Amino acid sequence: MEGNRAVKVALGIPRQSLRWTLDETLSAVEAITGTAAAEGADLVLFPELAITPGDNTDDPRHDLPLGQPIPGKVTDCLASAARVHTVHLGIGMLERDGDSLYDAAVLFRPAGDIELKYRRIQPQWHGRNADPQVYRQGDEVLIASTALGRFCFAICGDLFDDGIVARIRESAADYVLWPIARNFSDGSFNQERWDREEEPAYVAAAASTGATTLMVNRLVDPASSDYPGFGGALVVSGKGAVVARWPLGKPGVLYVDVCRSVQS
Repeated sequence: MEGNRAVKVALGIPRQSLRWTLDETLSAVEAITGTAAAEGADLVLFPELAITPGDNTDDPRHDLPLGQPIPGKVTDCLASAARVHTVHLGIGMLERDGDSLYDAAVLFRPAGDIELKYRRIQPQWHGRNADPQVYRQGDEVLIASTALGRFCFAICGDLFDDGIVARIRESAADYVLWPIARNFSDGSFNQERWDREEEPAYVAAAASTGATTLMVNRLVDPASSDYPGFGGALVVSGKGAVVARWPLGKPGVLYVDVCRSVQS
């Protein structure tokens, strides 16, 4: 990246219904991407499982059809959105590789090709008794060196694992893209509880990377899920300062200008 040129980031939070078809889910993502590009965004980032029209249940009969190959038809559509709107596009999805599933995230270049594919390393995206031949993890912290800077992904619980965080710090990433899918067990969108109990831990986890961290949480329509993700977003500097935040339960786009100098 030349100097410390600001990067305009858009954290997209659609109000995702798990009753939508895959095409409806893609349409919501594509609409936000177009809006963000019109606002001058360089990078648009969506939550964990943002393109997955359902929740995994640890039952392969239910879950395998939710997964998508990477590359495949769905990533072709997302690549087209990145190319048409000339943005970097990052998004979380359930990846199917044969008869195995991964909690994954993909970063597309503005030209439309895949810059980076990441598979979550920390295993708590599924239950302890889930079939390990189906529900699998990645093992690599990967870096994408782009015109905007050096990016890596972490997904949800990855940043609460000291070993993974140490590997991210060693990678010297400028930015950590952190899509998550967090909910409360009572299904509430309790802002006061988040502010008091949760946000400080998430800020500390982000700061532990030493990089500017972009966190965006899945927002799910409560009518479509018993345990809906409650949304929200945070941008945290490498020094632990909250640069920007987005409230729980509110769909929309958080825009923020960031640069490597935010860390210092």
